[in-house]
Amino acid sequence: MNEPVSESPQPLLHLSTPPHIRQSESVHTIMLSVIIALIPAFVASMVFFGMRALALTLVCTAAAVGTEALLCILFRKQLSTSDLSAVVTGLLFAFTLPAHLPFWMGAAGSVFAIAVVKMAFGGLGNNLVNPALAARAFLMVSFPAAMTSFTAPAHGTMFGLSRALDGVTEATPLVYFKNALATGNFHPLDLQDAIGSLLVGNVGGSLGATSGIAILLGAIFLLYKGIIRFRTPFSFIGSIFLLSWIFNGTGDVLSTEAFIVPLYQVFGGGVMLGAFFLAADPVTSPMTPWGRILFGIGCGVITFLIRKYGGYADGVCWAILLMNFCVPILDRYCRPRPYGERKKRE
Repeated sequence: MNEPVSESPQPLLHLSTPPHIRQSESVHTIMLSVIIALIPAFVASMVFFGMRALALTLVCTAAAVGTEALLCILFRKQLSTSDLSAVVTGLLFAFTLPAHLPFWMGAAGSVFAIAVVKMAFGGLGNNLVNPALAARAFLMVSFPAAMTSFTAPAHGTMFGLSRALDGVTEATPLVYFKNALATGNFHPLDLQDAIGSLLVGNVGGSLGATSGIAILLGAIFLLYKGIIRFRTPFSFIGSIFLLSWIFNGTGDVLSTEAFIVPLYQVFGGGVMLGAFFLAADPVTSPMTPWGRILFGIGCGVITFLIRKYGGYADGVCWAILLMNFCVPILDRYCRPRPYGERKKRE
């Protein structure tokens, strides 16, 4: 008679290789959270720029997803479109474009973002710079006239005021600010009434970058979910606010006019979208806490310098791209000291 074979006892200690990190979040769920966070800005873009915003966003997103799927098939790689990263790239890229940009230009930018910036370097997690911003920079260099041809929102004006100002009828808020400084026709009180329109988004500009409130709603959701951390966006916004307050052009830092300028600079252009959705990208931003703070400060300083002295009215795109190249340096020199390590004596 055969004796029953006893099962081998379970080991009391389970050994595995590091890192020993367990979390329920996956790339798919993270990207889905980002898409949800972008919904308020997407709705605002349709409210202010009509169905054209919907069409351009769909074209950019479809081109991004289609390019990634085609490249996966051509190179016989596992299809990666299900992680939704291409969808996020297409949405963010569309949000940086003027509403009436030709559809073929939007599609070309998405193809560039996925094929050249992302997949050529090995796919998600291997890209050196943010694909959406790199695609915007590509179009800015290739088609500068089309990329700077903005239209007024459906329920407002380009500058955000119901009354007309000299030289403002066809200028976006940041273009007006730059021209006013250059011509000596700068009056900070003229900006005061436009700040409300900048918060709501009822001004001329890129599709998803005009409404500060809509972007803040999405940012609060991402911060609550832990998808992004506060260090990069707050240091980015804080540095622009501080520099714009100190160098406000009024000769005073304690007057009402002195505080109008930094608020105008923070909510004008792409600072809010760039700080919370582009600079905080975990792939192209530093890994250490101090690195993220320095990264955000660098983005803010470069944006301020471009706006004040450069040839572009905004500068957020170029600032983030330049700081993306500095990430390896920040990761190297901002590493925390291992516990118990002692400095070598000279």
